[in-house]
Amino acid sequence: MLATTIENALNRGLPLSPRAQALCRELAGRKLAIEIPEVSRVVVESTGDMLRIARGEGPADAEVSGGPLGLLAMSADTPAAALQGRGVEIRGDATVAERFRELGRLLRPDLEELLARAIGDVPGHQIGHFTRLALAWSQSAARTTLTNIAEYLAHERRDLVPRNEGEQFLRGVDALREDVDRLEARLDVLMRA
Repeated sequence: MLATTIENALNRGLPLSPRAQALCRELAGRKLAIEIPEVSRVVVESTGDMLRIARGEGPADAEVSGGPLGLLAMSADTPAAALQGRGVEIRGDATVAERFRELGRLLRPDLEELLARAIGDVPGHQIGHFTRLALAWSQSAARTTLTNIAEYLAHERRDLVPRNEGEQFLRGVDALREDVDRLEARLDVLMRA
């Protein structure tokens, strides 16, 4: 049921984007498997005119596997190399995976609008607003936690080098490298004379 709902939402946006239509035609007959290990696996297929989404196993031209948050990050403007650092693994034809990713970004449905159609405008908007606030708060809390852990490890435990000390050290290394290069150039001039 959920696969059908997502399929309908994606296909509803297809006529609205010429680029999405072109990508759908380009990907005709190609399949992308999206897997959250030990949870679910879906296969997205382009017929050339529309997308089909089915649950389960089956061959695919490309496979994308990772946790829910890593897969959600794929909808952002994140390079593929950065996604692999977030626990997202891409197997098979990476070009097909990238084309499906672009197509998905173009067809990304407005979840608040879909929710408003299901339960009404006001409750849908309120849930969407609450979700955005919760997401912003969780991102802020994650950044603060990461900063606090880094400061604790750098200043209290001294397991990490504090940022300003590391930057100062790197500037010193760069200055020393430049001084050595100048000295080497002077020695070359003196040796030739």
